[in-house]
Amino acid sequence: MNVLPLADLRERLKFRRAALAAAYLKQPAVSLYLTQHAGLVDGVLTAISGSLALPDSFCLVAVGGYGRGELFPGSDVDVLLLLPREPTPDQQATLEGWVRACWDVGLEIGHSVRTIDVCLAESAADITVETNLLEARFLWGNRALFSEFESAFQSRFDPQQFFDGKLAEQRTRHARFDDSAYKLEPNLKDSPGGLRDLHTIHWLAQACDIGGGWNGLACAGLLTQAEARRIAQAERSVAALRIHLHILAGRRDDRLAFDYQTDLAERLGLAATANKRAGERLMQTYYRAAKLIQRANDILIQSLRVRLFPVTAPPQPIDADFQLRANLLEARELDLFQRKPDALLRIFIVYAQHPSLAGFEPTTLRALWRGSTQIDAAFRADPAHRALFMTLLRQPVGITRALRAMHRYGLLARYIPAFGRIVGQMQHDLFHVYTVDEHILMVLRNMRRFTVPQFAHEFPLAHRLITAFDKPELLYLATLFHDIAKGRGGDHSELGLIDARRFCRQHGLDKADSELVAWLVGMHLVMSRTSQKEDTSDPDVIAAFAKRIGDSRRLTALYLLTVADIRGTSPKVWNAWKGKLLEDLYHATLAKLAGGDQAMANIAAKQAEARIKLALYGLPSSAPDALWQQLDGRYFVRYDVRDIAWQARMLWRRTHSTQAVVQARLSPVGEGIQVLVYTPDRPDLFARICGFFARIQYTILEAKIHTTQHGYALDSFQVMDLANRGIHYRDFLSYVEHELARDLDPAQPIQAAPRGRLSRHQRHHPYPTTVRLEADAQGHGHKLTIICADRGGLLFAVAEVLMRHDVSVYAAKIDTLGERVEDTFLIRGEGLLTPATQHALEADILSVLL
Repeated sequence: MNVLPLADLRERLKFRRAALAAAYLKQPAVSLYLTQHAGLVDGVLTAISGSLALPDSFCLVAVGGYGRGELFPGSDVDVLLLLPREPTPDQQATLEGWVRACWDVGLEIGHSVRTIDVCLAESAADITVETNLLEARFLWGNRALFSEFESAFQSRFDPQQFFDGKLAEQRTRHARFDDSAYKLEPNLKDSPGGLRDLHTIHWLAQACDIGGGWNGLACAGLLTQAEARRIAQAERSVAALRIHLHILAGRRDDRLAFDYQTDLAERLGLAATANKRAGERLMQTYYRAAKLIQRANDILIQSLRVRLFPVTAPPQPIDADFQLRANLLEARELDLFQRKPDALLRIFIVYAQHPSLAGFEPTTLRALWRGSTQIDAAFRADPAHRALFMTLLRQPVGITRALRAMHRYGLLARYIPAFGRIVGQMQHDLFHVYTVDEHILMVLRNMRRFTVPQFAHEFPLAHRLITAFDKPELLYLATLFHDIAKGRGGDHSELGLIDARRFCRQHGLDKADSELVAWLVGMHLVMSRTSQKEDTSDPDVIAAFAKRIGDSRRLTALYLLTVADIRGTSPKVWNAWKGKLLEDLYHATLAKLAGGDQAMANIAAKQAEARIKLALYGLPSSAPDALWQQLDGRYFVRYDVRDIAWQARMLWRRTHSTQAVVQARLSPVGEGIQVLVYTPDRPDLFARICGFFARIQYTILEAKIHTTQHGYALDSFQVMDLANRGIHYRDFLSYVEHELARDLDPAQPIQAAPRGRLSRHQRHHPYPTTVRLEADAQGHGHKLTIICADRGGLLFAVAEVLMRHDVSVYAAKIDTLGERVEDTFLIRGEGLLTPATQHALEADILSVLL
């Protein structure tokens, strides 16, 4: 046996791979690189097989992507060692030596050793094996055995079963990525809109006896040559990213991680602009390619399905232009969209009106895709077309589904050009997890969900309000435009307001309705900011907010848009506490607009109702008197009756307790816990409490700090476990009460909270840190606003600085937005008396945040 110079072969492979990568980086040519790399590996495998004298009855076969003749820099080399019969012990030893040799020279081999019968049995049981074998390519050895295998495989191949299996596989794969192509760190191969979606089309085309790639599909009448070129360009774009990513990572890594996005953008010549980072430009390019791939996948798979599963039942007419075929919406004439351009909009009205439809018939989809180019300035200016779009928004059902379909197939971006500019635009603000276009459609979905009776239990107030709203289409228009100006520079609310007003007037809305939509777009952040940053128990705050709102119709519309918007940013951003803050603000403002005081603001009424609640627990009417005598009117304004009664019950006969009183209960809001702390006041109290919750990894959502007339701190905290750990709450509440009380013992040293690390997302997309100190508009003290990336121990670090500067907190709103925090503290103390001490406080806080 000849001895293989493995070291020489390894060096040759390493050198040639490096040369291929260098040539590619100098002048990227995707197809050339993939085929040359596969050819290089072909030669190495052939050399190893010949040198080790594998029996000439064996056959070496390339399978999978390598069998296709495409090999990415970091991809596994998948091969099949095809044998005429089970190997003898000597042959098995030779095979094991062959595998070791492949690894020794630097090939990451994925190998299988099978006879033809085993190949057929395993492919019948596992569609992944069947798919790999579908792309088998002869490399070395017994060609007659390979031909026998091909004949046997084709004779057993069931195209219809394969088709169903691949679709099920694709659905499962897409579900792993939440059916979204717009992840912050997408997988270039497996995510929806990734390369695997294109591979699936090719496999299913092979099942239909259509070969030749995109040109072959065009020749079969499933694509035009122009469409084939567009899909091929999208494929090259994503494949080029994957090649660059493998070279940059030095290994197989298909996830377009934050770590690589900026470097890849620079390698591809995408420089930062005034309004977009280089990485954002890269991701927008990728998302647009992924969107086109998704669209091609939809259309071509349905077209191929019709080839394999022809529909024999006659179509059912819907109207003069559309019909139902196999539960799919179909244009009755192929040239419908050319003859009647208005059908480009009418088809989506029909789609909305028939919620049982599974989708669009493939020839109609292709006609829609081609016909969308007719939507130009003249089309958009046609009053009939504008009326049709408003008719769509006034449908009782199916609006979200119809607009999603318009977006998926490219018509929404053509009809609203401003929408087209934000397609695929990522928002690296540490709390949005969707691109701007997907976020807008998610907000629309949330708004529409408020109207559905079966979901009324989720948001009873929103359901009641939107059901009574006279023109819900105005809310949908505000939803479509609220973020449409992002990425242009400047205030997107103000810029979007201009777009919204123009669109409304062009579409026949009267001045009042147009102004409401424009006002909502301009104000869409105000209610959220007020509820989460201001002390909304303060009547002056409510009065100022009500003045900005103006009337109850605007208030209702803004409330609905705000709830839908926050819920559409990220699954992690919304919680029941934010919902309560918004509801409380809505009700208080509504009462103010009606000419009355805030809801339950009458102190005597609150006290009377609290006594009734206390009586239910067997407490005498005089039970709260000792405590209430130590509290001023602001306490009763800031708390609702449930909290007033609970605190009075917990502190009965403990008004002058020298030991810290800590009581915890499940939050009445429905998420997290509420913690009451009552103890003689001292400067380190807030820092100790923040440190305790940081150590047990609970996030403070809100803090209400009150000092009694006899010098006690009566503090209430809403806290929540953002990690959603499974906790036995009865034991946990006892733990909080005992351990926090121990930490508040003045004899105990303050325990520092561990300082958390920034996430990869935060490191690669840093958000500007802001510390702003200003006089409270109500004249009660100062307002401290902190905006920065979130991490463990942050609040404790701030509390320590405040303590050192002799500044106390009397209210705090902690707003966690994904991986970003926007915290507001109402503070007062000696450290705020002069501009110099104020500047020193700001500087020290900034130093612990950076």
